[in-house]
Amino acid sequence: MVRVTTTNRRAVLRAGAGLVAGGALAAGCAGTPAEPGATASADPSPRASGHPAATPRTAPAPRSYPGQPAQITHGPRSRPLVALTFHGQGDPRLATSLLGAAERHGSRLTVLAVGTWLDEHPDLARRILDGGHDLGNHTQRHVAVNAMSPAAARREITDCADRLERLTGSIGTWFRPSRSPTASPEVAALARAAGYPHVLSYEVDSLDHTRPGADAVTRKVAAEVRPGSVVSLHFGYPGTVTALPAVLHELDRRGLRAVTTTELLS
Repeated sequence: MVRVTTTNRRAVLRAGAGLVAGGALAAGCAGTPAEPGATASADPSPRASGHPAATPRTAPAPRSYPGQPAQITHGPRSRPLVALTFHGQGDPRLATSLLGAAERHGSRLTVLAVGTWLDEHPDLARRILDGGHDLGNHTQRHVAVNAMSPAAARREITDCADRLERLTGSIGTWFRPSRSPTASPEVAALARAAGYPHVLSYEVDSLDHTRPGADAVTRKVAAEVRPGSVVSLHFGYPGTVTALPAVLHELDRRGLRAVTTTELLS
């Protein structure tokens, strides 16, 4: 897919805004913002996980996947692969701990980053990419984007895309709406106009944002995951950090492997 520059994207959005300006945006809410007060003892530097990068990894652009729906909830069932996707927000030490644990296991994640989080921790965008993970757009402020006016929703998408492009050279591989598992038709259209052919949803919700404890997170994922699953998890919660090794062990036991969403669909 041809990379969409910030300038061209804005031009496309101005032209496409009329398509959605009259539409009513459906309200939706899923999850709660990660709390910044949680702590972890991990060294937040990329070297802590043993994955330093001599040269920055090229940030891939969004791709179109023929045969996949506009809103993707899972990948092919024929291969023993799953995608663990993380809403990117919260204490950067917890994020780095999760990334390092996945990398030591030989697994790769998909991170949908909140723009304000990237503003506060810009080094994490490169840290995610240098670890071999997917990086995408989870709106600028993590508000209920489906309930916003078209102009406000467009800004939520493009402001985060601009941060990603400035930090990595790409608007990010994926878009996921904030506070809802799926995008309204209007928000999906705005995301396409911004350069994202697909909305990345999920079929397994770990409910880790409700703080049920690490064992409950592991049981929830284990009960629902299957080949091709896209799983929703969150940075910013200590219980998720504790649960991840057990989740990866359970995947191993079933012969499943955690990969990026790009690899899942390729």
